[in-house]
Formats: sequence, structure tokens, C-alpha cells
Amino acid sequence: MVEQLGVKGYTITTKITRDPYKLMSRRGYKWFGILPVEIKGHEVFLWTTGVIAQWFSKDEIVKVVLKDEPKKVGNTWILGPNDYELYRMYRGEEIPVWPVWRKTYVLERKDPLNTRKVYEYKVVAREALSEEDYMEIVNLEQHHYASKEEIVAIWRCPICGYYTESNIQPKCPKHGVPMKLQEIRGSIPSSRFLVLELLGRKEYEPRIVAYVRVDTPIPLMNRRLPNGKVEKMIREKVFPKKWFHPTFWPTALSERRNIISRYKYLKTIYGRRLARAIVGEEVSGQALKIANTAAARIARVVVHPDYRGDGLGVLSVKAAIEWIRERRIPEMKKRKHIVETIAMMARYNPFFEKAGFYYMWDTGSGRPVLMYPLTLEAEKRIREFLEKDPYAKIHCGKLYRSRYGTVEKMSDPIIIENLTKTYSSILDVKRLPPKLRDVLLAFGVKRRVVEKYVLRNVNIVIGPGEIVVVVGASGAGKTTFLRMIIGAVRKELQSQDKYKPTEGTIKVPPNTRLQALLPGELEPSFGSETLLEHVSMKIGDPVAAVEVLNMVGLSDAVFYRARFTELSTGQKERAKLASLLAEKPNLLVIDEFTAHLDALTAQRVARKVGLLARKAGITLIVATNRSEIIETLNPDKIIYIGYGTAFSTKP
Repeated sequence: MVEQLGVKGYTITTKITRDPYKLMSRRGYKWFGILPVEIKGHEVFLWTTGVIAQWFSKDEIVKVVLKDEPKKVGNTWILGPNDYELYRMYRGEEIPVWPVWRKTYVLERKDPLNTRKVYEYKVVAREALSEEDYMEIVNLEQHHYASKEEIVAIWRCPICGYYTESNIQPKCPKHGVPMKLQEIRGSIPSSRFLVLELLGRKEYEPRIVAYVRVDTPIPLMNRRLPNGKVEKMIREKVFPKKWFHPTFWPTALSERRNIISRYKYLKTIYGRRLARAIVGEEVSGQALKIANTAAARIARVVVHPDYRGDGLGVLSVKAAIEWIRERRIPEMKKRKHIVETIAMMARYNPFFEKAGFYYMWDTGSGRPVLMYPLTLEAEKRIREFLEKDPYAKIHCGKLYRSRYGTVEKMSDPIIIENLTKTYSSILDVKRLPPKLRDVLLAFGVKRRVVEKYVLRNVNIVIGPGEIVVVVGASGAGKTTFLRMIIGAVRKELQSQDKYKPTEGTIKVPPNTRLQALLPGELEPSFGSETLLEHVSMKIGDPVAAVEVLNMVGLSDAVFYRARFTELSTGQKERAKLASLLAEKPNLLVIDEFTAHLDALTAQRVARKVGLLARKAGITLIVATNRSEIIETLNPDKIIYIGYGTAFSTKP
């Protein structure tokens, strides 16, 4: 007969019997930890994650809801991760701890004109649980650091305890076994990780598309004033000191001499950077027990490069805010009043502000600080600061401002009147090799003059700022139609017959600034410069250059400093779009729009380019037959071309 405690369905208020931090193996502790509690006179191990277990102390009171019977393994009673619910009892409140927080979100990408859904993402946001989750975080973190030289993970041998650094899971040089992830570089022992898992994904799509790292507040914060002076302890002048203290601060809790001695010893074995991480881990236990703030800090938001610039960054931040508010992350103690972030990227990307953060000030080192109020009291204090502080009154809590702006809209429409373009060629077999000549002669082909109307008596008006899609079968004349418009602006091209109408006229306004992309024919030229340099030189503003690169889906520092020759075919197409947009045209003509991009990436790019064109006042004319792109662009006109005819209609 299986021994049971007979407690299934019970709700028990009990205590932690031993220090969970001391019980944890440092091998893989992030995703595996134990909380020992007393149930009916027996010690029962609750299986949880190490990042949760480390926050509890011996004799602490908790509430356990038993969804199943504890299982006896040897002499140990165990409750598996699906067998219980756990609540921390803190000052008369019950704080939910286990199961981990999770919530499903649907992010719809809509047409800006009619709010019609174009496509959507369905994701579940939850705390990282497994070794696989943390492996994927390491992979994403490499994109954040964006450097082949940066090592983002620290690993430890499960047998001998040897440490090493690597961006992929290494094997112990002594024992040959896979090493276990110990730390993600830049994180601290108090860090908690929220991942966004893509639901309903295809096999080729990533499982984790984003993650957020949440830490305790930094111990000290100063403000750099516009005159260069530094104002000390600015945070405590705006908010109560107890909101930010005591925070996780190991160096303030240990004897400096001992820390330095231990660090010097480890440095001789592992080197400076790895020794620093090991010492930090070793002195963190006491600091974790003491940390108890009413604030949290979003220390990192990383979105998969293929999914950036499409709202997932904002969604990640909003999900993290809910997680922090409901579970009081990271410490799970005091009610949280505020979330802070220190993010240089906030100067170039407004996703924190879109999530509701206020820009407050720059740190002493010049990095922007943004804050999100979780309570009415925090909201009141932020607003008072922004209204009364002489420097904050200038920016009013807003940091990011679009630098691309608008263009000088075309003063008049493009008027196409009685446009005719004929095509003629002579098919002659005389110059062909005899074997090929015999094949064609068998079909009755000897010498033939081919003449046809590509466009005939076309009359169309394209208004300033309109988005126009040109469709038609392959060879129907889409490219020819675009050439006629390009030739009307760039008269020098009409020395080539293909840019010159046979009959009729195309009137373009005198202030037209044209940029065009006809693959293999008219393309921007790239040298050995990086993409960021290329776009910056054209637009004259590095911040606006980042904005343009983000707009075309090249929103990763790896792409910013890549050279054109280092890109894939699809990335090259997006780089060409960025180059054209950097010229700030008021007429943009593109053939085979997004032809080299997969369906979802093409929709993302089309949506953002279309949105930019409408905001900036750019007349956009593209040729494509892809129905999903036409639907995403939601054009003002569709021009159908075929068999010599061309006519426009509203979709």
C-alpha cells in the first residue's frame, strides 16, 4: 500500500523548515529549487524554481493549497510543480507565488485608416521556468549585446564546479560533460525573467520571441543637470526613501577586505570578469534576505530581431508591469509603487513611453531614467515633479521625438494623359547556333517582327500623398508603367527609349523629389560603409537613421554596423528601402515591393512603410501582386495593367 499523508485538497498555513538558499545546488539553480515546509509533522519538499526559492527564509510562514498528495521518494516527501499552490504570508497579506504568473495576449496589427486587423500575434507571457527557457534567453541576449566578442553566459561544470564563459552550452574540459548555465552576464542574483512564448507557431518560428529582465532598484541614483553638474540622490527627493531601500546590494553587507581577497584569488584562476561574477554570487545570500523595496527595475527588454518594431517590445513591457504589480516582483514582499528603467535605447525607440513610462532625468553618467507609476501616490509624485522641477518642466516627461518628420508634399497630382507605349523587336534566327536554329525552324520561326501595345491611351491621376499599388500579370507592363513615371521626373533617362512614352504626356509637379527602386536597373549604391553610416550620411541625423532602419525591419545593432555585402537577399532589399527613405523623397516608386521577403516579414515592412508614407506625406507607388501586401498597404488606388490597358480603381 502506498503511504499517504491524506492532505489532498487541504489548505495549510505552515512554515519553511530550512533555509532554501542553502539547500539549492548552484548548478542550474535558476530553474530548480526546493522549498521545505512542514505538513502534518513531516518535512515536504515543494519543487519550484531557484529564483523563487532563494527569496524565502527559514521559519517564514506560507500558505500551501494541496492539489494532490505528496509523493514519497525514498525517505523524502515531495510535491511536484503541478501539485500545489503557494502564497507568501507578508504583514497580513497573501501574495501568490506558485504557480508562476502567466497571461495570454493577442497583439493585433491594424490598418491605421480603418482599424481593420491585418495580422496578429498570440503569445503567452510567463516567468521563465525551464533550462530551455534560459537557453533561449541566452540566445536572445546575444542580439542585445550585438557583438561577436561579447560573451553573455557563465557556465559551471556539474561535477567539478569549473567555470567558463560561452554563448553556447560548452562541455567541461576535464570531464567532457555538458556544463550548466550559471549566470546570464549583466544579470544579478535578484533578477527575474519574463518570457513571451509564441503560440500557434510554425516549426521554423522561434518559441521565445522576447524576454524582460526585472531587478531590484539600483542602490544609488544621481541626476546630471543640463549645465553638467550632478545632483546627488535625486530619487529620494521625489519619492519616499523606503520605496527604494533596502535593495539588493551585496557589497554593502560584506567586509570589503574579505571580498577583495576572494576576488584576487579567483582572478588568478578565471580572470577578472568571471571572478567578479563568482564573488557576487557567493555574497548574495544575505543580500537577498534583506532586500525589500516598493519599486522594481526593468533592466532589459530583448525582442527577437525578426519580430522587432512591430509592437512586441511595448507588449513585453506592459506584461512585465502586470507581473510586477500582481506578484510584487522581484522580492514578493512590499506592495510595489513604481517601476523604473535606465535605458539609453529610450532615446532612439519610444517603446517604454508607449507603454506609459515618463521620462524623469538623466543619471549622473548621462543615461535616461524613465518611471511607471503603479499607484495613485506614485502618479501624483511624478506629476508634481514634472510640473514643478525647473528642468523637468522643459521636457514634460517626454524623451523620444520622431526625427524623420514630414516631407514637402507634392504640390500637384501626377496627371497621366493618353499615355501610350509600344514595344517592338525583331526575332531572327540567323545568329543562333545551327542546332538551336533547327529547333526554332521546326516551329516555323525564321524571322519575325514583334510589335505590341504595352500601354494604350492610359488616363490616370495620382494625388499627392496617395498610396498606389500597380498589379498585373508577369510581363503585362507594370515595370514599363513605373518607368514612364520615373522618366517624367528624371528627363535625362528619356535618352533611353524604355523611359520615354511613345505618345501622350505625364505631368509631374515641379517640387517632386523622386526616389525609385527598379531591381537590377535603378538601385541605391552602397560602398564599404556600415548601414548606419550609409543612412546617417544621407539623412544627416544618426537618430533619424536608426528610426529609418527600424522602420524597414533592420532594428538590430548587428544590422546597424553590418555592411551591405554581409546581408542576406531579403535584408539587402530592406537596406535599399532604408537608403531611399533616407533621401526624404515626396515620391517613392518601387517595383517588386517586398518580393524577397517571407509573408509575415513582408507584411510588417509594408505596414510600417505605408504608415510612414501617410504620416510624412510621401506619394508611394509600388508594383506587387501579393494579396497580403495589397491588403496591408490598404492603398488609395489600385492600378490594373494588362493587354495594353491600364485603369485605376479604389479598393
